[in-house]
Parts: sequence; structure tokens; C-alpha cells
Amino acid sequence: MNRRDFISNSVKAGTVLGISLPSLAMPLTQSPIKIGIIGLDTSHSPAFAKYFNVTDTSGNFRIVAAYPHGSKDIESSVSRIPKYTEEVKGYGVTVVDSIKKLLDMVDVVLLETNDGRPHKEQAFQVIDAKKPVFIDKPVAASLKDVIAIYRKASEMNAPIFSSSSLRYMKTAQDIRHHDAIGKVLGADTFSPATLESHHPDLFWYGIHGVEILFTVMGPGCESVTRVTKDNTDVVVGTWSDGRIGTFRGTREGKHDYGGTAFGSIGNMALGPFDGYDNLAVKIAEFFTTKKSPVSDAETLEIYAFMEAADESKRRKGISVNLKDVMK
Repeated sequence: MNRRDFISNSVKAGTVLGISLPSLAMPLTQSPIKIGIIGLDTSHSPAFAKYFNVTDTSGNFRIVAAYPHGSKDIESSVSRIPKYTEEVKGYGVTVVDSIKKLLDMVDVVLLETNDGRPHKEQAFQVIDAKKPVFIDKPVAASLKDVIAIYRKASEMNAPIFSSSSLRYMKTAQDIRHHDAIGKVLGADTFSPATLESHHPDLFWYGIHGVEILFTVMGPGCESVTRVTKDNTDVVVGTWSDGRIGTFRGTREGKHDYGGTAFGSIGNMALGPFDGYDNLAVKIAEFFTTKKSPVSDAETLEIYAFMEAADESKRRKGISVNLKDVMK
């Protein structure tokens, strides 16, 4: 089962079984926080619409509006818009023809556009309106745009959060926040790393495994080297304290996510993928508290890591410092 089917089936299962997910533990607001979606070219959009409008019965949140666009020239994304538009309408979401109209209707925003290239222009509109925004992966289609988005959010004091759902695998969270293996000495992670010609190699899909790596290792990577072949990438990161973390991106074989973390009191396998609900809960908390659960600095370092990996590829596998690509 691929990740998209897993997401869909997880949401359906929660609804059929009448399961109330963890966001129900949050205090009831006087009226629902009104959520808008930008981008109906990804399966994440109807999945979120179903989660907040059907599965989560807390009454704290409601997706009320969606703007469909969206990638203009990635066919696998463009072709989905009509289907996903009808799906979100089925969950009581009003589809509007501009981001401006959407912003007039909502309190917070899910920026779901599958294509990272329009993200800067779309995110700036949300940030200018000072609405909290969750930006689905990738934050943008270049490190330059990622930095610009986070700088703009900081200047406007606008809450912003971005994360892969893989950050919230139980095993990764147990290692990061509950000392499951003691001090983390290193980690090897893997995920699919399919390519899309308009994005840096790892931004499109490899980010999932890179996010797992940073979840367990924490920030502090100084340099990376990359070995690349048609079907595989291996990126080796060196952290400032001498620890080594590796990411393997695959383009053939089983579509899967995981790895191994090595600790002072034991080692732990990373995985399996737990589904999308844990991320949805964190987004709900973010929309309530206006505080991102992941620091801006760590998210920026993840994108610098991936850009440095591209630079290492361009330079035939030599070591590249993250500080150099951030400049």
C-alpha cells in the first residue's frame, strides 16, 4: 500500500469506527477555528477536509473554504484538481476563485499546493494577512524561496509551521522527546526520493526521509556529501559534535520509510509509518497556540541539507558546508 492510500484508508477507518482522535483533548473553543485550504492538487487536501470536518468531532475546527490552484504544469497534480474539488465540496467546503476571498473567510490556512514554485507568492498573501499558515512539503521549490518565506513570516510576526508527516512517527518522537535510546549517537534513514524536474532533487519527495533524520538527530549538521545513481541517492551528513547521519533515497523497489537510530543505551528501528493523524493533531495545536512545534531554524536547516546535497552532486560528490549554501 502506498502512502496516499494509507492516508485515505486511515481517515476512512477513523470515521467508520467512530474514533475521536487526540485533538479532542484540546479545550473547546467558543466557535470553531475556520480553516482555509490553498491548493486542491494533492490528496492531502481532501484528507485534511475529512479529518477536520468529519473525523474530528471536537467542534474546535472547521474547513470552510478552499482555493483550487495549484500547479499549472505538473500534469500529475493538475489532473487531480477537478476530482479533489468535488471531494472537498462533499465535506461542506466552499470553493472560491481567489486567495483574497479565501482569506476573508478564514482564521488560519493550510497551504497544500503540491508544486512548491507558487508557494512564495501564495504564502506571502497569507503572511501579509497575518493568518497562521501550515505549509505542506516542500516549503518552496528553492532554498532561496524557503528563506524568503520564513524571513517574511518573522518580519510580520506571522505564525508558520511546516513538516513532513514522517516526523511524527511514534518511534522518531520517542527517540527525540522521551530518551528511548539515550543520547543519539547517529542514524540512518530511508524513504522514496522520486524526482520532479522543477524542484531540487530531494525537495519533492526525499524530504520525508530527511525529516526523519533530523527528527532523531536534531539540528546541527555542518556538511554533507552525496553519492547519486539513477535509482538511489546516499547523503552523509556530519554534525557539529562529530556524529554522522545518513539518508538513502530510493527510486525503485518497495515504497517505504524507516531507518535505524543508534543510541547510548540501545538502538531502535524507525517506523513503521503511522499515518497522517499525528501530523493533523500537531497542526490543530499550532492553529490553537499559534506556536510551531518545530523551530524555524531546524526547518531551514533541513532545506539547507537538501540543497547542499544537490551542490555536492553538481561538484561530483565533494563535501559541501550548509553555511555556504545558506549564503
